[in-house]
Amino acid sequence: VGAARVRDLFEQARNAAPAIIFIDEIDAIGQSRAGTIRLGGNDEREQTLNQLLAEIDGFNTKKDKPVIIMAATNRPEILDPALLRAGRFDRQIMVSAPDLTGRLQILRIHSRNIKLSPDFDLERAARMTPGFSGADLENIMNEAALMAARRKADAVEITDFEAAIERVVAGLEKKSRIMNEKERTTVAYHESGHALVAELVPHGDPVAKVSIVPRGRGALGYTMQMPTEDRYLLTREELEDRIAVMLGGRAAEKIIFGTISTGASDDIQRASELARRMVTEFGMSEKLGTVRYVGQQYQFLESTETGLNASQATQKEIDEEVKRIISEQYQRAQQLLLDHKEALTALTQKLLETETVDGEMV
Repeated sequence: VGAARVRDLFEQARNAAPAIIFIDEIDAIGQSRAGTIRLGGNDEREQTLNQLLAEIDGFNTKKDKPVIIMAATNRPEILDPALLRAGRFDRQIMVSAPDLTGRLQILRIHSRNIKLSPDFDLERAARMTPGFSGADLENIMNEAALMAARRKADAVEITDFEAAIERVVAGLEKKSRIMNEKERTTVAYHESGHALVAELVPHGDPVAKVSIVPRGRGALGYTMQMPTEDRYLLTREELEDRIAVMLGGRAAEKIIFGTISTGASDDIQRASELARRMVTEFGMSEKLGTVRYVGQQYQFLESTETGLNASQATQKEIDEEVKRIISEQYQRAQQLLLDHKEALTALTQKLLETETVDGEMV
């Protein structure tokens, strides 16, 4: 941007005062200056940042001509500390994913110009989308309208909205991908395993839909769970139940076919990550105690620094604990499915007939 342009910007704002200056993606010019060894130097950005700091230090503010500075970023951890102190940016507001009330209001806005059927329940739609951002909700509402138009319907039904969530979460249906009978049966047992374990564990989210229609990102089938409420705290038992649900597909394959396939690779990855976080981040292991072993975690862009602050002996223990948690939940999932083997077979037969089964049926 350049220091001269920053001076010019603030000059214009003061002439137009009272005014608000809004800087989007402030991390582009406001990155921390400390501790970075720059080869070839980057004085331009540093000058820009210095000029920005000089402009917003509050000395030039006249009472009758106030200029307010607002800025946005999704990487607050890399901003220069001088920017964040009081006197420059006095207040920091964290905008997280909307809660139930927020999602309801956002859906009201995005459905203004869309004709909804009289029985379309916006609150139910909001309950079905925990963790979704405003942009996600707008996308889903538009998808639902497109699907209703394809059906030549004159209003959007809640079923269109549900189908739109699936498209956004799992990808498009791939009608052209033909699986042979053995693969189809394996996928059906796999998904039935997930669905049944989800219903059988005490803290599982209720199953909304099970399908063996192949979809976008390599998914040969999927089990969709719909939480009944937004959750901000999870207990150890709830996390263990989640791991058991993730491993339910692999457990079902093992019980029925006595062998295992590559279909569970994504489940295993997610279960292993969750188990590792239980041990290294949440201090949920008796053996390793209430200690945090991982480095810094970026909360906003969901990237975790993997640097383990642990000795080699401790790292070995962490690996053993992760393996123990996974093994215990895998055994538990197998036992649950063995106890309800008739239900597993019945659900699989139903899936093979209809390809999609809703939660009530499960």
